[in-house]
Amino acid sequence: MKNIVFEGELKNGQPIRMRKLSAEQLPEILDLQEQVIGALEVKERLQPLTEEEFRFILDGNGEMIGVYADGEMIAWRAMLVPDNDHEGLGRDVGVPEEEIGKVIYQEISAVSPKWRGFSLQTLMGLVLMDRVDAERYRYVCSTVMPGNIPSLKDKFRQGLEVRALKEKYGGKLRYVFFKDLKAPERQRMETREIPMDDITGQQALLADGWAGTAMEENGNGWFVRYER
Repeated sequence: MKNIVFEGELKNGQPIRMRKLSAEQLPEILDLQEQVIGALEVKERLQPLTEEEFRFILDGNGEMIGVYADGEMIAWRAMLVPDNDHEGLGRDVGVPEEEIGKVIYQEISAVSPKWRGFSLQTLMGLVLMDRVDAERYRYVCSTVMPGNIPSLKDKFRQGLEVRALKEKYGGKLRYVFFKDLKAPERQRMETREIPMDDITGQQALLADGWAGTAMEENGNGWFVRYER
């Protein structure tokens, strides 16, 4: 298998290989996306990519990696170099206009329904983040639907922060996550926790300079920790 970027094993002892994907693997990529969509209870949780969008990434405008177990693709994840911040995520979080060319997106990921529970999404994310050319790109942005707990946990584990909560993709509510790869560690003095379903309250905090830095669950549901 060519273009291996990671080898290891899952907690059940299953050996896996992670490889950089190309247009050759497009049929496998699309098939796995369909499997994931078919297994979703809430279809809106995933903003699927079209074949053309996958080709754009695979033709050199980002990177995709796939996880293989026993020769079968069981997961993949993508990073996208956006055309002038085409989804507006960098601008949503305040990246200066002269720096927009340094924005890269954490894009869609997919894990086979048969292989959930092995932290594959996060493992792929860590491998991809390690592969980002920090000389060329400084700002990582991503979007997640409120309530998509696995994807939210994934972003917080990688050190991304919520910097906006707004409608994207034609009216779908999304958290906009952000990480500055060159920013020093910040000391924040204030902390608040707010219910994830309190959209207006979170938007007010974000407008006042707070950032979402973590999440936790208690008997009353999921809460997002905001700091400034």
